[in-house]
Amino acid sequence: MNEQIPNDEISLKELLEKAKEWYAYLLSQWKIIVLAGIIGAGLGLAYSFSKKPVYTATLSFALEDEKSGGGLGGALGLASSLGLDLGGGGGSIFTGSNLTELFKSRSMVEQTLMSPVVVNGKTISLAEMYIQNQGWREKWNNIPKLKSIQFLPETKRTYFTRVHDSILGVVYQDLSKTGLSVAQKDKKIAIINIDVNSTNELFAKYFTEALVKQVSDFYIFTKSKKARMNMAILQKQTDSIRGELNGAITGVAVANDNTFNLNPALNVRRAPSARRQVDVQANTAILTELVKQSELAKVTLRKETPLIQVIDKPILPLKKEKFGKAKGIKIGGFLLSFVTVLGLVFRRIYSTISLG
Repeated sequence: MNEQIPNDEISLKELLEKAKEWYAYLLSQWKIIVLAGIIGAGLGLAYSFSKKPVYTATLSFALEDEKSGGGLGGALGLASSLGLDLGGGGGSIFTGSNLTELFKSRSMVEQTLMSPVVVNGKTISLAEMYIQNQGWREKWNNIPKLKSIQFLPETKRTYFTRVHDSILGVVYQDLSKTGLSVAQKDKKIAIINIDVNSTNELFAKYFTEALVKQVSDFYIFTKSKKARMNMAILQKQTDSIRGELNGAITGVAVANDNTFNLNPALNVRRAPSARRQVDVQANTAILTELVKQSELAKVTLRKETPLIQVIDKPILPLKKEKFGKAKGIKIGGFLLSFVTVLGLVFRRIYSTISLG
């Protein structure tokens, strides 16, 4: 005897019936759904009024980093043979994506936050400006540990306490996550764009400009440090040899004065003058070579010093993105209506399971 195997598959007809049943159920709850939509639209409208507009400051710059080489190759080789390292060919640590990461580093951001700005006729730091804009000062009035905390302009990092570090860490996290963006549009084009978002228009502008200046100074100082050190050493050696040469010239003159009208037979008395003359010739040769190397070091320093050329600066008024009223009404109404529908569906499913 053949047993009939039950078919667990849902036919298209049954599926359509279920859909009609759910549609009829939701249609019967239209008052609740419409009411939820109205409430959601009201909440969205209220949010659009409370939401501050976000300003975006954009700055673009080009990096020119001329490498030593070409006509200086032979001269650099000569300097190397003399035991002098003039810095040619070094300093590639901040090329490409490394430079964009430097802009987002905590060290650069925190140093930028200590830059002075003038707000309402008073000079404060960018960190203090950010704190005031966030309304943290009002919250700190009831906390003795935070009430007296100040971020004065250009304060050295060594004077900060653990509380200072914690606050700056929070500010850095806020800026790095949502407020700061650094990107190179095209790897073939050495133009980098910096975007800073803030609800304070002036802070966005001031911070962008201060960050570029901070990173530019650090970048140029680091890239040209080796060449500057060599030039300083050469300059010190040149000044020392020049002093020795002047002393030797004076010594020759003194020795000649002591042997004036001397008996030609007494040559031994002329020895000091001859020794000083040798010193003059040796120091002259050394000084000539050092002067050449010093001039070469100056040329190398100019070539090793990169140029960060700002192309576009943020100009007031900045680009503003505001959460519009119509957008708030649409999103708020849709979201609350959708959540209400889901709630009704789950409630009916739960009721069906309970009864079953």
